[in-house]
Amino acid sequence: MSVLSGNQPEGTPTWIDLRTPDRTGALAFYRELFGWEYEPYPTGDDDGTLCLLRGRPVAGIVPDPGRTTAAWTMYFATDDCDDTARRATEAGGRLVEEPADLADHARTAVAVDAVGARFGLWQGRTRLGSEIVNEPDSLVRNDLITPDPGPARAFYTALFGFTLDGNDEVPELDFTFLRRPDGHEIGGIVGSADVPTSAWGTLFAVADADAVAGRANASGGSATEPENTPYARMSAVTDPSGAVFSVGTAH
Repeated sequence: MSVLSGNQPEGTPTWIDLRTPDRTGALAFYRELFGWEYEPYPTGDDDGTLCLLRGRPVAGIVPDPGRTTAAWTMYFATDDCDDTARRATEAGGRLVEEPADLADHARTAVAVDAVGARFGLWQGRTRLGSEIVNEPDSLVRNDLITPDPGPARAFYTALFGFTLDGNDEVPELDFTFLRRPDGHEIGGIVGSADVPTSAWGTLFAVADADAVAGRANASGGSATEPENTPYARMSAVTDPSGAVFSVGTAH
């Protein structure tokens, strides 16, 4: 169990939100999948819905009627959103949403990196981001999958000072661990010629990947047959509006 009581170090994935054209359908689907409860974003506007696990925020669902396909966005913790946004553009990325205050809760921005993958920045104030991680029905990991891993590695080492390590346990993959300057692993970069575009993946921990995959298929989404990997039993899930993510049960 990982319950957070303070802002995560810079460069750590710290928040996720789903941008979707069908918020009502998303609320029903993810409640069935993860048992989440909901409350409105505490901003006074209809900005979205907080997803709660044991009363603590673990994700957000944001209505975006202009979208045709839903997608999860991962946010990195930052101590200075404006400065990190500036450095992201200097490193070859571009801003999609300029730095802005989410009431007094956080200052946020959204960017795409040097290979076109979307990510966010989260400078926590009164809201830390995801307050429960690394346990069933919460965020456990994010990896960037890209057909062009070299520029991606250069971008994130420049932006956050990450160090890079290979992975001998999966030699068939072009995989690089990303580590903060203190050595903590925050995710990885997977080079794959099979993907048409670059994107950060979202992996949720679950108690039973087979059961969750079955619920996804029964609730209007789709899920692959769970398979064992060196780290977890995993399934790739697509929600009813097209958002792709993974669920995994650790061995």
